[in-house]
Amino acid sequence: MAFVVGGGCVGCGACEAQCPVGAISLDSGKAVIDPDKCIDCASCAATCPVEVIKEG
Repeated sequence: MAFVVGGGCVGCGACEAQCPVGAISLDSGKAVIDPDKCIDCASCAATCPVEVIKEG
């Protein structure tokens, strides 16, 4: 199951830079995870400074 970004995303881009498969992009200042590309590695969740990325 892919990870998802919660509503508290501040758009810092830390997760986007950390994703090894490029599944994360910024859209309207918020991170969005492509569930078809996500490999469930949790690198994004571990990197998120506001802890809004969770397993969905």
